[in-house]
Amino acid sequence: MSGLPSMRLLVAVVNDSEKLDEILAGFVDLGITGATVLNSEGMGTLISQEIPIFAGLKTLLDQARPQNRTVFSVLPETAVDAAIALLQKVAGDLGAPATGIVFILPVERVVGLAPRLGAEGTPT
Repeated sequence: MSGLPSMRLLVAVVNDSEKLDEILAGFVDLGITGATVLNSEGMGTLISQEIPIFAGLKTLLDQARPQNRTVFSVLPETAVDAAIALLQKVAGDLGAPATGIVFILPVERVVGLAPRLGAEGTPT
């Protein structure tokens, strides 16, 4: 077990869904072979639609996209910095409003992970 790389869960919410294909293609270029993508909505969007007292938020949120994409990927710890750099390059400054967010969590165990691709496009 000590020969296995330390794994991490990357969770990224990308506000501009049009950038998703470029992000996923970049992951493949980095050797990251698996990700799950879900449609998602932010809390501000939901409460501005559902709770009348927060309806004023709707005007603030109009510049933000109502549908986000949330990407989950289990990857080696060694790929985390490159994955975050790719997200920042493609999605834009994640510190800016209405861009997105990314966070990393440790993974204790994983079963069923697709093999990682090497530089030649072959499993490693």
